[in-house]
Amino acid sequence: MKINHDIQLSDGTLKHFLNINNLPKSYIEDIICRAEKLHGSSEITAYKGRVVASLFFEPSTRTKTTFELAAKKISADFINIDIANSSTSKGESIIDMIKTIEAMNCNMFVVRHSVPGTAHYIAESVSSNIAVINAGDGSNEHPTQAMLDMFTIKKHKGSFENLKVSIVGDILHSRVAKSLIFSLNTLGTKAINIVGPKKLIPDSYAEWKVQYFEDMDQGIENSDVIIMLRLQKERMHDALISLDSYYEEYGLNQTRMLRAKKDVIVMHPGPINRGVEIESSVADGPNSVILNQVSYGISVRMAIMSILFDNNNL
Repeated sequence: MKINHDIQLSDGTLKHFLNINNLPKSYIEDIICRAEKLHGSSEITAYKGRVVASLFFEPSTRTKTTFELAAKKISADFINIDIANSSTSKGESIIDMIKTIEAMNCNMFVVRHSVPGTAHYIAESVSSNIAVINAGDGSNEHPTQAMLDMFTIKKHKGSFENLKVSIVGDILHSRVAKSLIFSLNTLGTKAINIVGPKKLIPDSYAEWKVQYFEDMDQGIENSDVIIMLRLQKERMHDALISLDSYYEEYGLNQTRMLRAKKDVIVMHPGPINRGVEIESSVADGPNSVILNQVSYGISVRMAIMSILFDNNNL
């Protein structure tokens, strides 16, 4: 499926929010800035009457819940479409389904799908009065997760220019990793390390302006930020690695934490697999900002939805 850049309006502003790759720095900074203003705010009534429909063809807890909470905090109505029992299970096409939902006067679709490019396909097919947000498309991208991670780093580190960020785990199958790397590069991060077994590193990583480390200890040396990724077992068609040895070689524990800077922050997009990629004492420790990420996710998704509503005059 063809994947285009984020579709823009005639004035250059975003019509949809579909990917981070090639997204201008100013757009990313605008989202962070608005999220900062909205974080901890009371209910916003400016978007009362707007309707947001969730089209989650993949299961989700954090992403779907934070989108729903974010929509409610800006006073929009949030409709959960029961995909498992929808007409698509009876053979109806995705486009026919979204056209039906369009007729219900929806203003925005939040789409998660296992096939890369599905959100882009829907964005190119909907009416001009609909905005589309990509909530994760296969192993392609997860742009709103990257934005909440950028917001988290900004809140705790202030800026990106002098940071060393280490991303550890299943880079090959992770849509989060790709969006993270694109956004970190756009924001001028000093050094981006990717760490993991060779079988879980894409051949194209050299194009990403990152440094690869097979050795975990070397990869997180003097890091300011460590982002742990879970193993995407549902996207692995073969037994690429041994789970028995993975934690020993790539698990983040207290001993390995000593190699990073004392004020390092530890992040994880969730869900966490304790004892597989991270030790509980680290996940729950003073350097962990994992729960902060979840909280910040509401503010960031409020920001993205409100920007799209404003840009589209919805």
